[in-house]
Order: sequence, then structure tokens, then C-alpha cells
Amino acid sequence: MLTGIPEDGELQVAAAPEKKKPALPPLPLAARTGSTALVEYKGPVLKEEEEDLEVKLRRILENVPVRVSNTSGSSAGSGSGDFHQYRQMRRREQDRLARMDADYQRRKELAEFTMRREERMKAAEERTVKKRLKRQKKKQRKREKKTEPNGSGEEHRKEEESLDDEANSDDCN
Repeated sequence: MLTGIPEDGELQVAAAPEKKKPALPPLPLAARTGSTALVEYKGPVLKEEEEDLEVKLRRILENVPVRVSNTSGSSAGSGSGDFHQYRQMRRREQDRLARMDADYQRRKELAEFTMRREERMKAAEERTVKKRLKRQKKKQRKREKKTEPNGSGEEHRKEEESLDDEANSDDCN
């Protein structure tokens, strides 16, 4: 008889050896949602700061009126007044560019001035410090001469007094 089948004729269910399924990539979004589109649009994920900026920009665009300065059309023929409009627009643009250049020059000169001024002030401060140290050293030497324990300081003072007396007597004559 056949092997694996019992003699009483009843079939028994045996566990089949497990087959490992290969790891498949997940189904595309279109297959999962039932959509037939090739690419599904997802809105950008914005941070709070970016959302605030988006709201502000939207509000500005909605509330600020659009200003149209050139109302002439793009038709082939131009009327006699179009040349004057062109000259006026050109003059306004030239004035705007001139103001921008003047503003740039003013800012550039101010930056250069402040830089030169800082350099001058730094140099002056260095000179002041150097002269201050020189004065302090001179004062210190003078103090040391006055407080010398030996008699040379007294003799020096006597010599100065005698020289002063001679100078005063010359002035009196």
C-alpha cells in the first residue's frame, strides 16, 4: 500500500513544512489606497516657525493691493502719449537707481570713517598709556630720591636751593 496513508482509509492532516516567504517590499501607496495615480501628493510638513511665516505671507498677499504703475497694454500700435509715459517711467527708475547709489556711497563712507576713527582712537589710547607710564616712572624716581636714607638727597636739595637763590638774586639786580 501507499505509505503515509493509514489502513483504515481516513486521511490525517499533517503539518506541512514551513516555507520561508522572501521579504517583499511594502505595496505602493496607490495599491493600498485604491488610487490609480502614479504619484500621491503629500503636503509639506512645516515647523511652527515656517507655518507662522506662511500665515504672515498669505495675509500680506491678501491684504496688500497690487500696484500697477504701467497701465499701457502690449498691443502693437502705440499712441502718442506712450512715449511720454516711457520717459516718465525711465526717469523714475533712473532716480531710484541714483538714490540707491548715493545711499550705498554714504554707507560705505560712514563705515570707512568709523573704521579710521577707531584706529585713531586706539593709537591715541596707546600713546596716552605710554605717556602715563612715563610720568608715573618719573614721579616714582622723584619720590625715591626724596626718601633716600643717605645724605645725597639732602645735598642735592641744598644745591637746588642755592641755584634758586642765585637765580632770584640775578632777577632782583
